[in-house]
Amino acid sequence: MRVLNLIGRARFCAHADTGGYFRVGTKTCPPYLIAIIMVISLAGCAREAPVYHEQSFVFGTMVEVTISGEEEARARELAGKVLADFDYLHRTLHAWEPGALSRMNAVFAQSPSKAAVAPGLVPIIRDATRLSEMSGGLFNPAIGKLIKLWGFQSDEFQPQQPDPAEIKALVQANPRMADIVFEGIQFYSKNPAVQLDLGGYAKGYALDLAAEYLRSQGVKGALINIGGNIIAVGSRGGQPWRVGVQHPRKATAIASLELHDGEAIGTSGDYQRYFELGGKRYCHIIDPRTGYPAQGVQAVTVLIPKGNRAGTLSDVASKPAFIAGVKGWSAAAKAMGVESAMLIDERGEVYLTAAMKKRLEFQEKGLVFHEVP
Repeated sequence: MRVLNLIGRARFCAHADTGGYFRVGTKTCPPYLIAIIMVISLAGCAREAPVYHEQSFVFGTMVEVTISGEEEARARELAGKVLADFDYLHRTLHAWEPGALSRMNAVFAQSPSKAAVAPGLVPIIRDATRLSEMSGGLFNPAIGKLIKLWGFQSDEFQPQQPDPAEIKALVQANPRMADIVFEGIQFYSKNPAVQLDLGGYAKGYALDLAAEYLRSQGVKGALINIGGNIIAVGSRGGQPWRVGVQHPRKATAIASLELHDGEAIGTSGDYQRYFELGGKRYCHIIDPRTGYPAQGVQAVTVLIPKGNRAGTLSDVASKPAFIAGVKGWSAAAKAMGVESAMLIDERGEVYLTAAMKKRLEFQEKGLVFHEVP
């Protein structure tokens, strides 16, 4: 069942040759950035199972829709509808550009003022609240003011060191998802410091919607990739999809694995949105406990089994583990119900659960491994 309105979208063929670069609207990206976290491998596709591949730029990242086993015209139509839904969802949930979420944020800033809520946002915010509670508050979409303070609520940001007093004040204000109250068709916040930023939730939510839609249309094989958060639908001509996990410091895959029907994988890294100041890297993943960007970790990858909301969990669950760091990542993953997870620390050493180790094939040589139960 389609739950989103359709609007226009920009798209282009994945195989278009633009002199070594793929062009998306006014943005031009080197090929290795097209799959920022995951590298989709389509090598060896069976001739009897045609594969259609389409890309666009949504959610501030590269989005890829790959459909197997459908005639090109139908695959193009299905992919176009998925990308249109993504574009609509992106505009609805954008934290700082005009949309339903930014209107909510304007009301929160005037707490305890009340206003009517867009009905479609209620289940999203309630689900994000549930996941925030599961994470012990490490996943906290209510800290939009901190994210903005660090300059990450912008398409183009500049290195900046916020005033420590401002950071301290926002941390002490303790904005939480639980501060948001719904009363019938109205909403308000008990805490004026609440500002929602669903950047760590929306991509996974979109994956689940797309997978549900494609299944409802009888698609037997598809792979949907939103900036490295990937979900598999069915298979590629009877064979599992194979994806690569991006090396956090190289334009290559550090490992690969087979992704089966309904499984989803997601990575949080310090190499997508970051700046360096005084020789120190500051990434967009903010620790709600300190108000500062999380340190000591290059990337965290989680693999979610087939089940309800696998895409959403693949987006959310990597954040608490990233913030918890080397000492707490395993417990943070377990708190989110994740058994298969991997962390790469600031030195490039690999920490992974036994379940994740069984699934990954590492291409990188000379890695230092630490396995946890």
